[in-house]
Amino acid sequence: MPFRLSVNTNPFVNRFAEPDDLIAAIVDEIGLGYVQLTHEFINPSWPANVTRRLAQATAESCAARGAKITSLMTGPSGRLNHFGHPDPEVRRHYVGWFKALADIAADIGCPAIGTQYAILTYRDYDSETLRARRLAEALDCWRAVAEHAAAKGLQFLFWEPMSVGREIGHTIESASALQEEIDSKALPLPLLPMIDIDHGDVSSSNPTATDPYAWAKAFAKRSPIIHIKQSSMNKGGHWPFTAERNRDGRIVPEKLLAAIRAGGGSDNELCMEFSFREREPADRSVIAMTRESVEFWRPYVDTGRA
Repeated sequence: MPFRLSVNTNPFVNRFAEPDDLIAAIVDEIGLGYVQLTHEFINPSWPANVTRRLAQATAESCAARGAKITSLMTGPSGRLNHFGHPDPEVRRHYVGWFKALADIAADIGCPAIGTQYAILTYRDYDSETLRARRLAEALDCWRAVAEHAAAKGLQFLFWEPMSVGREIGHTIESASALQEEIDSKALPLPLLPMIDIDHGDVSSSNPTATDPYAWAKAFAKRSPIIHIKQSSMNKGGHWPFTAERNRDGRIVPEKLLAAIRAGGGSDNELCMEFSFREREPADRSVIAMTRESVEFWRPYVDTGRA
């Protein structure tokens, strides 16, 4: 299978709300058939009858336009402690929340859900004893969600390596070590990394920590989804692949795909994750800049659209 290009719906949050408007914008205006949906569009905290209705509407909109929700994950309002929270009742709440997210995914026909592995507080991360305890507790949470997701017919779960130690997986070495630990525990569903080529610890003395090509190569066989955006040396933002950003951006499609192939990847999903400020002209440029990014990548990947 070829590499696929998808889009994460972060930049569409609160700019769209109704399923048909969202899917129509992505498919008809942006020209893309693969979508990573974020939870703000169908939030597990909403009443179950509402989430079922919106999931059905999303599935119907996708079917009508030949689109596919490839995964479902937490969005910009969901960067929380979740499974790394020190309070066991809060962790228990989020286990239920993610089980409900798996229910939504199953209703849409989406094969995977994910979020950060665990986000720790300063106190818990800075204590070796507490850090180990929190990470073990987080894995117990993931196991409970995996059992439920497997019963719902999902295919895998994913966690996102981040850029600071307490958000987990901030270097290639630490992310790899955690993945090896996860793999050794034999969860009911695979829990896989979803790397972001613009993440990594900028304070590290190891240049590979922020090398997008090193991340891509190292996780090519293990990361079914790879978050991409135009990257700059100062990690200044989730830039789109526009002519302006590409002039001094580090990401070149041929080079990135070569790194993934060198690492053993062949059919990874490249998921564009952008951010646009709530200021003009950026606020009204979301569709145009995302469409330009799709056209930039179209010669190299399957976009799900002719």
